Amino acid sequence: MIENVKELLKAHEGLKHEVYLDLENSSVVPKEVIDAMMPYYNQRAYGNPTLTHKPGWEAFETIMESTQKTATFLGCKSLEEINFTPGETEANNLALMGTAFSMKDKGKKIVISEVEPINVLHVTELLQKYGFKTAKIPVDKEGFINLEKLGEAIDKETVLVSLSAVNHEIGTVQPIKEAVEIVKDKNAGTIFHTDASDAYGKISFNVKNLGVDLATISSYKILGPRGIGALYVREGINVERILEGQIGTQKLWPGIENTPLIVGFVKASELAFQNFENNVSRMQRLRDRLLDGIFERVSDVRLNGSKGGKRVPDNASVSFLKCEGEALTIELSLTGVYVSSGSACTRRILQPSHVLVALGRNFEEAHGSILMKVTRYHTEEDIDYVIDVIPSAVERIRGITGSTGVE
Repeated sequence: MIENVKELLKAHEGLKHEVYLDLENSSVVPKEVIDAMMPYYNQRAYGNPTLTHKPGWEAFETIMESTQKTATFLGCKSLEEINFTPGETEANNLALMGTAFSMKDKGKKIVISEVEPINVLHVTELLQKYGFKTAKIPVDKEGFINLEKLGEAIDKETVLVSLSAVNHEIGTVQPIKEAVEIVKDKNAGTIFHTDASDAYGKISFNVKNLGVDLATISSYKILGPRGIGALYVREGINVERILEGQIGTQKLWPGIENTPLIVGFVKASELAFQNFENNVSRMQRLRDRLLDGIFERVSDVRLNGSKGGKRVPDNASVSFLKCEGEALTIELSLTGVYVSSGSACTRRILQPSHVLVALGRNFEEAHGSILMKVTRYHTEEDIDYVIDVIPSAVERIRGITGSTGVE
């Protein structure tokens, strides 16, 4: 296996231009974020924040200040409402399992959509072993949840609803505020969770304005370090711990807080919200330039998700018909363009993306999907380079099956 990887890496030698667009699965961390983190490894605040000495007090102060900043970015009032976790997956697990276990005497029904991320789908499947049942709300061809079906699914047994604010794969911005109102009107005691990892730092998102009880955010989705995320838990909402161990400054996630990663997450947040409107506008222009270029130069291409203002500004998800997506990611990688075929959660499984299937896409459309995400750091030259190399890459892969479709 390692020899095969070495051969693949050798084939990439001499690349003149590289463009990383696989922001769904990892990020290139900006220098400003790395510089902010470095002192916390060996110069200050490197102690355990629960211990009574200078490095410990420095760590405590740093984490409290970081928590306050995160609360401000999310629009909540209390430091107690922010819980740092090792990432989005852990935050979603804590939200779903912690809520389900705390509410088990009030009901056993959980409602999600058909297009939730794998770390939500799998947790609900796991909870079935504890007697919980799951109702999945369908979506339309652009990925929007059916609000009427959502209302019909809520009953007195419904203890939790989990709907992503933005779909991780196709970028559709869901009507979360309307969904919350529908759920609370049918059952005021139902807890509403949203995975906001693809909304935070990219669209206007305020937990108080939306009325959500729980919200997940992720560091690497906003160009921060991997290995850190957070769960907002509205004051008064009871969530049980799902792990046991030494309790630090946070009651819901045991263990010693990772101060450098928390600092990096907050710095990435500061950069995302600094000149927020300009950042969003820039990403949208680059995203549209990329999509327009692809659709002008390659035929038999389908846009996955919604258009315009109902699509998050960084997401470009397209399906190339007569072209296998995984093969195309490899072909593009050899040119220095790095994308993903669907999401990393499913790309090693020989099954079409559950998100695209829920949209009604057929096997060919689902397997030919490519996901690209732009950032404020990309340039027009980067995007033009991608537009230049995609047609020939698609032509080569389609040529293997005897059909190009490239104009």
